Amino acid sequence: MDIDKLVGRINELARKQKTVGLNEEELAERAKLREIYLTNIRNNFRAQLNNIEIVDKNEHGQGDKGLLH
Repeated sequence: MDIDKLVGRINELARKQKTVGLNEEELAERAKLREIYLTNIRNNFRAQLNNIEIVDKNEHGQGDKGLLH
């Protein structure tokens, strides 16, 4: 399921919860969809962190890529 459809279904279930409530099957579906969404967010965030390059200037004004001092 693509992210737009996933969010759309989560929102649809949220609206239904506010109006008439959800049955057990819908509650289980909502929990599963939320976990899929959160896993996707965590993976994307982790990928962004893994792509960060740390650049630090040494005493000669040169950048040392990827080195921590």
